[in-house]
Amino acid sequence: MSGGDPGVGLRGRRIECQALDRVLAGVRAGESQVLVVRGEAGVGKTALVTYLLENASGCRIARASGVESEVELAFAGLHQLCAPFLDRIERLPGPQRDALATGFGLSPGDPPDRFLVGLAVLSLLAEVAEEEPLVCLIDDAHWLDRVSAQTLAFVARRLLAERIAMVFAVREPSDAHELEGLRELRVRGLDDADASALLDSVLGRPLDERVRDRLVAETRGNPLALLELPRGLTPTELAFGFGLPETMPLTSRIEEGFLRRLEPLPADTRRLLLAAAVEPVGDATLLWRAAELLDISADAASVAELAGLIEIGAQVRFRHPLVRSAACRAADTHELQEVHRALAEVTDADRDPDRRAWHRAHAAVGPDEAVAEELEHSAGRAQERGGLAAAAALLEEATRLTLDPAQRAQRALAAAQAKHQAGESDAALALLHMAQAGPFDELQHANVDLLRAKIAFASRRGNDAPPLLLSAGRRLEALDATLARETYLEAFSAALIVGRLSRGADMMEIAQAARAAPAPVSTPLASDLLLDGLALLVTEGRAEATPVLKRAISAFRSPCLSTDEGLRWGWLAGRVAQALWDDESWEVLCIRHVRLAREAGALTALPIALRSRIFVHTFWGELDNGATLAAEARVVSDATGTKLAAYGTVALAALRGGEADTSRLIEATIEDVMSRGEGMGLGISHFLAALLHNGHGRYAEALTAAESACEYEDLGVFTWALAELIEAAARTDRREVADAALQRLSESTLAGATDWARGVEARSRALVSDDDAAEPFYRDAIECLGRTRVRVELARAHLLYGEWLRRANRRLDAREQLRTAHDMFAAMGAEGFCERARRELLATGETARKRTPETRDDLTAQEAQIAKLAGDGRTNPEIGAELFISPRTVEWHLRKVFTKLDVSSRKQLRAALPDSGRTAVTA
Repeated sequence: MSGGDPGVGLRGRRIECQALDRVLAGVRAGESQVLVVRGEAGVGKTALVTYLLENASGCRIARASGVESEVELAFAGLHQLCAPFLDRIERLPGPQRDALATGFGLSPGDPPDRFLVGLAVLSLLAEVAEEEPLVCLIDDAHWLDRVSAQTLAFVARRLLAERIAMVFAVREPSDAHELEGLRELRVRGLDDADASALLDSVLGRPLDERVRDRLVAETRGNPLALLELPRGLTPTELAFGFGLPETMPLTSRIEEGFLRRLEPLPADTRRLLLAAAVEPVGDATLLWRAAELLDISADAASVAELAGLIEIGAQVRFRHPLVRSAACRAADTHELQEVHRALAEVTDADRDPDRRAWHRAHAAVGPDEAVAEELEHSAGRAQERGGLAAAAALLEEATRLTLDPAQRAQRALAAAQAKHQAGESDAALALLHMAQAGPFDELQHANVDLLRAKIAFASRRGNDAPPLLLSAGRRLEALDATLARETYLEAFSAALIVGRLSRGADMMEIAQAARAAPAPVSTPLASDLLLDGLALLVTEGRAEATPVLKRAISAFRSPCLSTDEGLRWGWLAGRVAQALWDDESWEVLCIRHVRLAREAGALTALPIALRSRIFVHTFWGELDNGATLAAEARVVSDATGTKLAAYGTVALAALRGGEADTSRLIEATIEDVMSRGEGMGLGISHFLAALLHNGHGRYAEALTAAESACEYEDLGVFTWALAELIEAAARTDRREVADAALQRLSESTLAGATDWARGVEARSRALVSDDDAAEPFYRDAIECLGRTRVRVELARAHLLYGEWLRRANRRLDAREQLRTAHDMFAAMGAEGFCERARRELLATGETARKRTPETRDDLTAQEAQIAKLAGDGRTNPEIGAELFISPRTVEWHLRKVFTKLDVSSRKQLRAALPDSGRTAVTA
C-alpha cells in the first residue's frame, strides 16, 4: 500500500477540498457520485483521498489500492474493495452470485462473463448502501488489474440513484483508459506563492531567490517534488543551484530524489525496503517472515521509518508509490531474485498459490519447468475466474521459463490464444510468431493458422479473414474433421460480413471447400446442417439448398440445441430463416438467441442478438418494442465497450420516416462499415435508404439506393432490396429493371414457399402487371400476408392496392384500402408511409388526421424500457439485472414514469403504455 503526506499536500487545495465536500454532501443526500482525481505523481492525490476519508462521517468506507506488482492478478483490486461485504453475497440473484463467487475463487464454475461480475458488484454495493451511504475509495487506480479496472468502471457508469460515491485516484500520464469520460478533478501543482512558502518551510534556511524560482518552476508546484528534490544537496549546491537535477520528466526526478535517500542507508534496510516493495498486499507478517529468511536485522525497519520512507504496523505503507519504484530500481537482478525467492518460500501454497507462483517466476535465474507448470496452473485458475488478461500474462511468463522447444511453442500458442481472448491482438500475434518457431505437428500448425485468422477477423472485421479461415479449414481437414467444419462455417460467417468488400476468398471458394470436406463423424449437429445448406445455396442454388437449410432451422429450433451452438451460430441461423421467408422461425430463433445470451451472461453476444430481434420488431411493425430493445443494446454496448454498427436503430428510423435524421444515420453507418470492412453493412444501409425513400414516395432516390443494395447478394437483405427495387422501378417507368428484379425475387420466394414469400411476390407482380391482371395479385398479397406477423408488408400491400384503385377511379374501394393502410401505419408510428397514405386518401376526397404526439412520447428510451418491463410484471431486481442498473435506480425511474403517465400503480402502467396488446419484448 502507499500513502501520501496529507498535511503538506493540502496546502493551497481549497478548491479541490470543496469539490470533495460536494461529493460527500451529494452521497449523504442520496445521490450517486463518481469522481476521478487525476494528477502527476506527488501532486497530492492521496492527500485528497485521505481528506475525503477523514471527513466521511456518517458514511461507510470501502477501500482498494492498485499495486504495480499485482497488475496481472485478476480480481485483486476488486476483491480488496468487496471483501468486507462478501457475507452478503447470498442475497444476490443466482447468476450474479455465481459469477462473483467464481471470479473471487470462492466456488468452482464456468468462467463468468466479466460484465455479469460487474452487475454483481453493483448489486452488492447497492445492497450495502441501502443501510448507510457508501464511499468507495480506489487509490492508485492506474495500477489496478485489468478485470478490476473494467469492472469498477462499469459500476461507476451504472450508478444513478444509489447512495454510493466512487472516487478514483489516477496518476497522469497513465493507461487507465477505462475511466475516461467520467467526471474528473484535475489536481495541478501549487501556485508560485504556496510553492515558495512550502519550499521555505522545509529548507529552514535562506535560499537564493533565483534558485528558489527555478525550483518552483521546474517542479511546477508539485508538493512532493518540492520536498524531495532539495534533499541530499549541500547548502552550497542549493545556494547556487549547481546541484539541481538536469532536465528530465518530473516523476523521474522525484524518483531520483528517493534513490539518493536510499544510497546511504544500511544494506539490511535497503533489502527490507526491497522486500516490502515486491510484496504486493502490504502484509507485515509476511514481510517479517521473509526478512527472517533473508537474515535482515530487526532494527532495519526503524532506520527506514526514521528516514520517512515507510511505516510498518499491521499493514505496510510506503511514504509514496515512487519510494516503492525507487527501492526496486536501486536493486540489481540478483537482489530481486533473492527477495522474490524468500517471499515465495513464506507464501502459503494452498491459500495463495498464484502469488507464490509469480514470486517463484521472478526468482528463477533461467528456464525452470517446475515454475512454468505452476504458472500454467495459475493461468488455468485465472481463466476459470474469467481473468483472461491475467491468464495471458501468466502463460507468457511460463513460456519465458520453458526450455524444451516443443513445450515452449505449445505454451506460446496457449498464451497467444489467451491474449486474443483478452483483446490484445498485437501481443497475440507476437506470441504466435514465437510459437511458429517450435517443432509443431500439422494440427498445431493448423491451430496457429486458425488463430491468426480469428485475430484478423476480430481486429479488422473482415477483408483478409475469409481466406485465412479457408486456409486453416483446408489444413485441418485431415487432422480434425470436426474443427475443420467449424472453421468453414466461421469462414462463411466472415465472408457474409465482409460481403462486397472481400479481397480474397469469395463465397463460392468457401462453399466448394466445405462441400469437399469430410462429413460429420457422428450425427450431424445443427451447425453441420447449416454449413451443408449454405454450401449448397452458393454452389447449386436455392432449390437444392432449401430442404437442407430448413432441416438446419428445425435443428436450431430444437430444445436439444446446446447453449454453445445457440450462442455461437444463433445470429446466422436467424439470418437463414429470414432468407427462407420463414417468419415464424425467424422470430423464434431471434427470441431464443436473446434469451440464451441473457441467461448465460454473454454480454458481448447480447447486442448482436438484440440487433437481430430489432429487425423482427421492425418488420412486425412493433417500432416501440424495437426502440426498447435498441435502448437495451446501447446500454449493453456502452457497458461492455462493444462497438457494433447500429443497423437496428437505423431500421427503426427508416420505417419511422424521419428523412433528415435517418439520412444522417445511414451516411454515418456507411462510413462506419467501410472503415470496419463490413460490406454487409453497405447492403443493409442501401436497402434501408430505399425503404425510407419509397415510404415518402421519392421513387427516383429509392431506385438508386435499391440498385446499390442489389449489386451484391447479401444473405436475406438482397431479397428485401429486390422488393424495394421493383416498387421504385415500377413507379419510375423502368419496367425492364422491375421485370428483371421480379425474376430474381421469384427464384427466392418459390423456394421459400411461405405466406410471407407468396405475399411479397404477389404484391411485386401486381406492380408490373397490366391493369386487368394486377387486382388478383393485390388480393392474393393481402390474403397471404394477412396470415403472417409481417404487418409492415401487409400494410404496404393495402397501400399499393389502394393507390392502384384510386388510379382506376374506384374511389370508394380505394378509401377502404388506404384507410386500412393509414391506420396500420399510424399505429406502428411509420410516419413516412402514413403520410403517403394520408395524401392518397386526400386525393380520394377523404380527410385523415395527422398523428399527434402523446404524453407517452415524453418518456426517455430508458424510461419506456423500464415501464414496459414493469408493465409485463417484472420485479425491480429483474429489471435491474436486465438493464445493468440497481433496483434502486429502477425505482427512481418508475417514479418519473408514474408522474409522466399520470398513473399510481403498476397495474395501471400497462394500459397507459403504447402497443399494450402486443407481444412482450422479452425473450
